[in-house]
Amino acid sequence: MKGNCTLNGATLRGVDAQLVRVEVSIGPGMPGFAIVGMPDTAVQEARERVRSAVKASGYQMPGDKIVVSLAPGSLKKTGSGFDLPIALGILAASKQVPVDALKNKLVVGELSLDGRIRDVPGMLSFEVCARECGFDMICSSECTSVMEIPGLSLYGVERLSDFRTGLFDVPRGVQRVPRIAKDYSEVGGHEIAKRAFQIAAAGEHGLMMMGPPGSGKTMLAERLPSILSALDEQERLETARVYSAAGEDIAPTVAGIRPFRHPHHSVSTAGLLGGGSPVRPGEVSLAHNGVLFLDEISQFPRATLQGLRQPMEDGKITIVRAEGAFTMPADFMLIAASNPCPCGYLGDPEIACRCSQADILTYQGRIGGPLLDRIDLQIDVWRTSFDNVVHAGSDISSAELHEGVLRAREFRDWRLSRLSVKEPVSSSIEAADLIERNAVAHDAERFLRESAKVHSLSGRSIVRTVGVARTIADMAESQEVLEDHMAEAFGFRLREATQ
Repeated sequence: MKGNCTLNGATLRGVDAQLVRVEVSIGPGMPGFAIVGMPDTAVQEARERVRSAVKASGYQMPGDKIVVSLAPGSLKKTGSGFDLPIALGILAASKQVPVDALKNKLVVGELSLDGRIRDVPGMLSFEVCARECGFDMICSSECTSVMEIPGLSLYGVERLSDFRTGLFDVPRGVQRVPRIAKDYSEVGGHEIAKRAFQIAAAGEHGLMMMGPPGSGKTMLAERLPSILSALDEQERLETARVYSAAGEDIAPTVAGIRPFRHPHHSVSTAGLLGGGSPVRPGEVSLAHNGVLFLDEISQFPRATLQGLRQPMEDGKITIVRAEGAFTMPADFMLIAASNPCPCGYLGDPEIACRCSQADILTYQGRIGGPLLDRIDLQIDVWRTSFDNVVHAGSDISSAELHEGVLRAREFRDWRLSRLSVKEPVSSSIEAADLIERNAVAHDAERFLRESAKVHSLSGRSIVRTVGVARTIADMAESQEVLEDHMAEAFGFRLREATQ
């Protein structure tokens, strides 16, 4: 039995899928089954799964020499998604299934021993790859990690035996979930902190909270998703690709819910920034277009925290390995919380701090000045009164805060539509026309100059302060950034050091 067949598969590289040609040759020689082209262990193990699935599906496994080449040979292939294209290549080369149904198709799927087809991590990335290559895609009909993408046709198959007919189904696809979030009305008091979170949500600014244990820092951060705007269609696809590549549920993202990631301070550097073998997205990428909340940020390893500086500036992270560089999206809002000292009660009016000055400086120095300089809003959060705790529910709600966020974003879009050139990113320190682009009034500019000199602000701090002031002006539906807006921005930017 002789024959050849070429199909289209793909392999994941970070969050992107790269096209791979699956070339199958059946010919004379010592009977065997070889896979070449830098396959990893999961791809090599496909031989046993394919053998069992082919026989269980009523086909005949060729007794000749079978060679499967995964091209390009210089690219490392990973994952069990090559099971289905390898099996179909063997069956097509041996004339057991029609070849026409496989033309111009990207084939992805893992095989069970009885011939059932399963989905694999990264299905959404494979969809994007198929669309970019002008192909349709064949996957499991039970796949729940795919979504409709304009310009791409999906074909679902339940079992390997179904390829005899060439009749395909429609994959089940992702099921949307309702949006459920905690409400700010459940947090008593903290009006200033809620105002800071509203500004952060309106302008996508980072926020740092400092305060003693039990003051409500975590409660405030956990309710931030309730006032964020929903993901638009482009953001849903970008974010869902990351979750798909990580093997996580994409349903909340497809429903428009922005990510909220809350890693423990024991997370490894690879877990936070991405890495491993094969390279997997980290928490910074899983928080793309959403929120990364680092509770007790002073407890995180210093080297791990400093790795946040590049993605905070660029909105992406690049991980370099021997096999090449992997670039993954990482445009997130950083929300951080910390105690002011090891015991947590530095500056507390009721409980005395037991820490030495050296311990305080060491503890606060773990975060690092360069990282703090990149956080736009910095506030103190203190314990609220007894009445605020037991009578919480009558305070300002998430719906009211969310309305202000939407109003600010609508005003900003209207303001930018009247400009001939788009406004520069607020974190860019190369913006020479910062004052003009953000419409900073003369009195606000004078206040900015004097305050920057008094507090010895860096160039980055000045630019980020203007960005916060611009957001506050948008919330007030003011075309100009006035002195009051700039003063409030400085109030949130510069917290007094508690020592």
